[in-house]
Amino acid sequence: MSELVMLRPWWLAALAPLIALALWQWWRGPAAGGWERVMPPTMLAAMRALGHLGGGASHPGLAPLAAAGLISFGLGGPAVPRIDAPLLAGSGAILIAIDMSPSVAESPALADAQAAAADILAAANGRPVGLVLYSGEAYDIAAPTTDPATLESQIAVLGRDTMPEAGSRPAAALALARQMLRASRNADLVLISDGGGVDDATRAEAERLAGDGIRLSVLSLTGAVGGGIDTAALEGLGSAAAPARAPDPVLRYLSRAGALERDPALTALEFRDLGPFVAALSALPLISLFRRRA
Repeated sequence: MSELVMLRPWWLAALAPLIALALWQWWRGPAAGGWERVMPPTMLAAMRALGHLGGGASHPGLAPLAAAGLISFGLGGPAVPRIDAPLLAGSGAILIAIDMSPSVAESPALADAQAAAADILAAANGRPVGLVLYSGEAYDIAAPTTDPATLESQIAVLGRDTMPEAGSRPAAALALARQMLRASRNADLVLISDGGGVDDATRAEAERLAGDGIRLSVLSLTGAVGGGIDTAALEGLGSAAAPARAPDPVLRYLSRAGALERDPALTALEFRDLGPFVAALSALPLISLFRRRA
């Protein structure tokens, strides 16, 4: 609740001329009906002390400026996030493509892939999620669904005997994902892989995904059988990349990419606008202008 944001920050531009005018008023000093232009400062101060020039009144012109400043700041929309704001889910589907080649399925990297897929399910925030598995070929395991429990059980039972053949063809997984997501607006594909099999065909499929408006993210696996991963090749495929053991950057990317487009009507649901209360404070300096003088 301590994070202050400005909902309409362009109104703050009005503060600059107000501050400049206030400084000029302060530098000029309090008005004395024109006598300040012809009387020496010592005589002017003595006349004020005697009560002949407003009884030592200070800077009455600053009150309207202070009121205008408060109004401008209030129109800027100072606000704090609401703790009771509803969670708004995006509409685009998320498809998870998991590398089940022997280098992953027969190594500790499989557990990392399962954990990363579970993290994606938890971060989907109501978006439909589907599952693709691939090795030498790609298979549509589950179409995008809003019931994560269905995928949780399927991901949990993955093992070395899940796929019927060996090999690693991520290009086949990307091609299948493009067919599954073609009709989905604002869609994301998350590739969980050790980097095996990334070739020109894979890069060509990644370009086709981008051409269809499907965002590709990559989670890289370590500890696979047969050596290290080709991190550079994996990172070059997607818009976001991270290790599967630390998927937070990709999860944040999915959260931003899947959020609803900003609608001003929804702002009241996310923030508590303090602008009206700040603008109401402008009455305090204005009230001082109506006080009775002797």
